[in-house]
Amino acid sequence: MSDRPAVLVIDVQQSFLHAPYWREDDLPAFRERLVALIEGAAARGWPVVRILHEDGDAHFTADSGLVRPMDWVPGHHDVVFKKHVHNAFTGTGLEAWLRRRGIGRVVVAGIRSEQCCETTTRVASDLGFSVDYVTEATLTFPMIHATSGRRYDVQDIKQRTELVLDGRFARIRTVADVLAGA
Repeated sequence: MSDRPAVLVIDVQQSFLHAPYWREDDLPAFRERLVALIEGAAARGWPVVRILHEDGDAHFTADSGLVRPMDWVPGHHDVVFKKHVHNAFTGTGLEAWLRRRGIGRVVVAGIRSEQCCETTTRVASDLGFSVDYVTEATLTFPMIHATSGRRYDVQDIKQRTELVLDGRFARIRTVADVLAGA
């Protein structure tokens, strides 16, 4: 397989706008970095893959009409896959699609950093893909630990995600690094 990348844009969909934990304070920076990544990839002729999450949760059901990209997401994409679990590979046909095109590297971006983006990264690595995880082009929300009650802010979660992924499952990259081919 080649080192030619495909950019995976995971779950950047209308469903999240209706989630009780939705916040917009980190949205402007995320939007800027994700748009730069998608437009940069398209300009380089790299495939852009949209992944949308569909499940039984009210805002994530097909009937909700919300399983579609957020309005500001650039239209550049080569294919769309709908997933029903946390990772973008299980049951979607993504792996076969990438392999048919000789793609050996995936660039992971989207919503939520520590859930679907991290899980996709781990599975991609286990399947033999090299993975660039672009933290600045991921979005997440504060969380409360169920047992201790400790609140983890966005930066805590993103740093923990980088800690467990870097060097084991992925390289942590910036948008600029990825687009420069570094």
